[in-house]
Amino acid sequence: MKFVVMTLFPDMIRQAASHSVLGRAVEKGLIGLEAVDIRDYSTNNYHSVDDYPFGGGAGMVMQAEPVYACYADIKEKILTTEAPVILMSPGGRRFDQKIAWELSGHEEIVLLCGHYEGIDQRVIDEIVTDEISIGDYVLTGGELPAMVIMDTVSRLVEGVLGNSESAQEESFSGMWLEYPQYSRPRVFRDREVPEVLTGGNHAAIRKWRLQKAMEKTLERRPDLIDEGAMTKEEAGIFKELKNRL
Repeated sequence: MKFVVMTLFPDMIRQAASHSVLGRAVEKGLIGLEAVDIRDYSTNNYHSVDDYPFGGGAGMVMQAEPVYACYADIKEKILTTEAPVILMSPGGRRFDQKIAWELSGHEEIVLLCGHYEGIDQRVIDEIVTDEISIGDYVLTGGELPAMVIMDTVSRLVEGVLGNSESAQEESFSGMWLEYPQYSRPRVFRDREVPEVLTGGNHAAIRKWRLQKAMEKTLERRPDLIDEGAMTKEEAGIFKELKNRL
């Protein structure tokens, strides 16, 4: 998996990708990363890539030409596949785990980070294949959303987490949020680890974890629950939980 990020702040992307799980994946060659500075494709002496919007209005707009020239160079020199080009945009489809799994199937992904009041629509129409938002709020630029996507998708690439079950069991991998986790010491400020987790009965542990995950989801994110997609075991536990409330 390779990420190619089109950005005005390449050092910001490189720095974020040098730590934690993503950093180790890059070091091992499991994840590739290229951060390409759009300013390098400016044609003026000031290396500026923005200008006033036609029709007036506040703020500046990223110009089409340097963005297109940047992508054309990436396509010629870096990409080896027909990679999707994803614009980080508050108007895009809402990013979730399902989209992360979808993106993990690509060998290469181009992430386009906008700034100012946005990017000239003509170059968006020319090169962008998808627009993604990480939430209903506005950020200064697309770099933070790009980092979120890289981190989330990288965890789904084989070998990155080391344990193939980790990504499958985390919140949003199914319809249930993740169950509570505990570690040593066994007692912390008079709070004890649930007894079921220390007894060695793996079937009981699995059932307890499923029940707790369902309780958390029912309390915090009932919108995620699809009763028609439940297994027989989940449906039975879910019925008990609803009757208890």
